[in-house]
Amino acid sequence: MRYMIDKKQGIFKTRLKKYSKYFFLLLAILFLISLGRNIARIFQAQKRIDDARRRVAKLEEENRELQDKLAAAESETFTEKQIREKLGLAKEGETVVVLPDTETIKRLAPKVEAEEDVLPDPIWKRWLHLFY
Repeated sequence: MRYMIDKKQGIFKTRLKKYSKYFFLLLAILFLISLGRNIARIFQAQKRIDDARRRVAKLEEENRELQDKLAAAESETFTEKQIREKLGLAKEGETVVVLPDTETIKRLAPKVEAEEDVLPDPIWKRWLHLFY
């Protein structure tokens, strides 16, 4: 009986040694797959961070531009320019000259006839036109 138990234990140990290699190989493969997924997640997170940083930089630049426009719009020269251009007002002592638009100027301007750069007709043609 003891021999049977020893034999079974021996078979069990040899099978355990044989399958333990496969078990550790499977465990290593699972570990590598898990490691690969974690590395991929890290790269995706880094990409999202880079995208967010670019978006923040773009928004900061847009914010600076808008602040510059706001400062220009709040200035007195901008206000004066808008009053002059949009409302047609002037300061005291200034004379306002209003010119018509370009289409009106083109219609009112005298038309210049273009001279032809051709030689006059020969004398025989002129005589021909005279009689016919």
